[in-house]
Amino acid sequence: MRLSRYFLPVLRETPSEAEIVSHKLMLRAGMIRQSSAGIYSWLPLGFRVLKKIEQIVREEQNRSGAIEMLMPTLQQAELWRESGRYDAYGPEMLRFKDRHEREMLYGPTNEELITQIFRDGVRSYRELPRNLYHIQWKFRDEVRPRFGVMRGREFLMKDAYSFDLTVEAARQAYNKMFVAYLRTFARMGLKSIPMAADTGPIGGDLSHEFIILAETGESKVFCHADLIETPIPPPDVDFGGDLSPLIAPWTRHYAATDEKHDQARFEREVPQEKRVSARGVEIGHIFFFGTKYSEPMGCRVQGPDGSMIAVQMGSYGIGVSRLPAAIIEASHDEAGIVWPVPVAPFEVGLINLKAGDKDTDAACEDLYAKLETAGIGVLYDDTQERAGGKFASMDLIGVPFQLIVGPKGLRSGEVEVKVRKSGERASTTPDAALKRLVGEIGAQRTLA
Repeated sequence: MRLSRYFLPVLRETPSEAEIVSHKLMLRAGMIRQSSAGIYSWLPLGFRVLKKIEQIVREEQNRSGAIEMLMPTLQQAELWRESGRYDAYGPEMLRFKDRHEREMLYGPTNEELITQIFRDGVRSYRELPRNLYHIQWKFRDEVRPRFGVMRGREFLMKDAYSFDLTVEAARQAYNKMFVAYLRTFARMGLKSIPMAADTGPIGGDLSHEFIILAETGESKVFCHADLIETPIPPPDVDFGGDLSPLIAPWTRHYAATDEKHDQARFEREVPQEKRVSARGVEIGHIFFFGTKYSEPMGCRVQGPDGSMIAVQMGSYGIGVSRLPAAIIEASHDEAGIVWPVPVAPFEVGLINLKAGDKDTDAACEDLYAKLETAGIGVLYDDTQERAGGKFASMDLIGVPFQLIVGPKGLRSGEVEVKVRKSGERASTTPDAALKRLVGEIGAQRTLA
């Protein structure tokens, strides 16, 4: 993409309404713009990040055996009355009537709708287990939306729903999502820690939040330090096998959000030198709630003995539109964002230090074409902006590698490669630079 033709409205000053690092940098980098309180437009740069995150989520869900579908944003109030949640959910639910006076709501979650879909489509235990998911916009009318997309009113969410015949089988479905979540977040360059969590309005008796540690986290979290170094399940994990050996290292130590924290147990089970008390950002949440929805909504299947059995259910959410902010909170410096390669909007920023110079333009065009042919995402700064401004913009938006081309270097047969994360700079031939970039980017595209 040529910057001269791109829409990238970067800001040199930090907007006064931004409170935390991610909100400041997402506004400054031209990723988002606020439409109204807690509702944002995703501009081209931010949208590219969002789609990359969405694709990683999709790949790991599919790998675990979940099946993608799409449900609408609007739901009928009557479904929520079946489950008993319509009046109980509270003012966060946006309720309205259509032109025919039918009561409707903008879905904050989809347990009721997916239960209706499943009960209308499945009759026998032979069709179990199933896990259905979608990636769709949700709305919760937060009383105080803040921190940009970290706590907005409209947000993009991956929500999956498992259906099983027995509690034991449902726990296996829960374990699949547990492992899939660890891998999903690791691929984005994040170190997530599963923590025992409150089930809230979703309900159930088993729940884990996946937390990344960050100074600007919404809640306080407590865990054993060894969890921070626990290895991620491998890419070739067998989701059809016994996953408990992969989960055991993550559940053998104390880890809890503030709502579930037991200080006495924490001090009893965790040596003082291993106690971590920090702020955390929730990026995923999984629940097992048994027959909470299937029983009142009549979602039953015929069992092996002919009896009708209410299915066991779980739900599994990932805040897709929250993740860009979470990644920035975990990966930034004074100059701006530092994107991990798998989620970067562009992998290389090609900087022409003297746009309009025949030799420099020709070298940049050649490098640009070769990088694109190699499947590398390139943002080519072909503008007349001064060199300092070009460097500052590339640092701000966090492109992992910069390829810098100027007339002085070309006279020596060299271009410069800068690594955004480390700041390392090295001069080399154009061909060597290409080989290095293609190799390093390819190696980093899958971090887990």
